[in-house]
Amino acid sequence: MEQQRTIQKRVRYLEEKAKEVRVEIVKMIHEAQSGHPGGSLSAADIMTALYFDILRIDPNKPEWPDRDRFVLSKGHACPVWYACLALKGFFPIETLKTLRKFESKLQGHPIAGKAEGIDASVGSLGIGFSQAVGMAIEAKMTRSKYMVYTVLGDGETNEGIVWEAAASAHKYHLDNLVAVLDRNNLQNDGIAEQIMPMEPLDEKFKAFNWHVIQINGHNMADVVDALMKARDYSGKPVIIIANTVKGKGVSYMENVRGWHGKPPNDEQLAIALEDLKGSLK
Repeated sequence: MEQQRTIQKRVRYLEEKAKEVRVEIVKMIHEAQSGHPGGSLSAADIMTALYFDILRIDPNKPEWPDRDRFVLSKGHACPVWYACLALKGFFPIETLKTLRKFESKLQGHPIAGKAEGIDASVGSLGIGFSQAVGMAIEAKMTRSKYMVYTVLGDGETNEGIVWEAAASAHKYHLDNLVAVLDRNNLQNDGIAEQIMPMEPLDEKFKAFNWHVIQINGHNMADVVDALMKARDYSGKPVIIIANTVKGKGVSYMENVRGWHGKPPNDEQLAIALEDLKGSLK
């Protein structure tokens, strides 16, 4: 009973933290008047669980050799990464106001070494996923104990490089690699399955000899449970297919393709903050 209460408390903490992450996402994109809110918001629960519960990291030692590595392969959704890093203490919250500004640490796609906690430069879709595979291979070769985590988008699975990397992950027995697929079903040009049908995605990854877990990507208890199981799984790389809602948490953005890469104006920001802050305890 005590263990159950501890788990429930942990999940509640992460749920509240995810709301804080979403608030920072919409604020920074509004400030920049540029960015990608939809896919940042859909990944917020996943990223919160990683940064505030799962990853072995230390904001006071961003170059710690034994830290877990993280790569946001869907790099256009970097506001969610920047928000997690700031709230975790890698750099001041005020830095978020500089998103996409000239000479800022926080560019429109992440740049390795530009900001504390960013281990990989990402841009072209699929490149980050491939880098994560490379990092996991390096860990195996050097007998290092760190895990490698990556988050990719469902539109990103249209890229051939994703499947080349998936094949390599099996070849090199990368059970130190965990991928999370943010399956929000929308991409810049439309409904993901209409742009390029990819289902059944679970069977495709199984055919590449990955262990597959499917979850509701907005149920924090399920997210944490899946990440813990993936971390402890041995013998194969693991992918968690997280079914999500694009723009999650902001009423007028949810499941609306137009919010893939559009900033809110002043009135829309006020509504978004009311949606999000109204649900904060």
